[in-house]
Amino acid sequence: MQFRCVVAQFPAYGTYRTVIPERLLNSLPSALAVLTSMITPALLISACGTFILSTSNRLGRVIDRVRVLSEKVDHLMEQGPQVPLFEERRSLYFEQIERQSTRAHLLQRSLTVFYVASGMFVATSVALGVVSLLSLKFAWLPVAFGIAGACFLFWGSVLLIMEARLAISSLRAETEFLNRLVSFHAQPSAGRLK
Repeated sequence: MQFRCVVAQFPAYGTYRTVIPERLLNSLPSALAVLTSMITPALLISACGTFILSTSNRLGRVIDRVRVLSEKVDHLMEQGPQVPLFEERRSLYFEQIERQSTRAHLLQRSLTVFYVASGMFVATSVALGVVSLLSLKFAWLPVAFGIAGACFLFWGSVLLIMEARLAISSLRAETEFLNRLVSFHAQPSAGRLK
């Protein structure tokens, strides 16, 4: 590979010298193709950023929900067994806290996966530039980074699907309890004492 020294003079900054491969100097379309291919992973980096932002918000809501459930458990324990449906409430709260903990773990894992995917797409962009400057025999490297990033993005999406399904099951359990509570309170007082 042949290189050529290029000198550029800037009145405000002085002389700038750099070495550029001959084939890039002689081929503007080739240089533009490299720049275009380096920018392409930016769309996938943006997708990762959107997933990261959304997942972070979901994690924050789960943490807030665990705090509310902890306060409910504390309040329930202070009131004691005289609370209507005491055992069912206590069981529901502990079950909900367990589910929220599982959700938080899934969200933390998906955040990690999305960060890794984003890093892979940045590595893809950098590898495209480096490979185009130095040698074509490592052309597989940006492709490998890109495929790895896409796989991580896919895996993070699967983790989010699992978390969403868990959120829906938590909502169903809470709704079933509320239906039982409404039915309990709808019964006449004399019927409840039996």
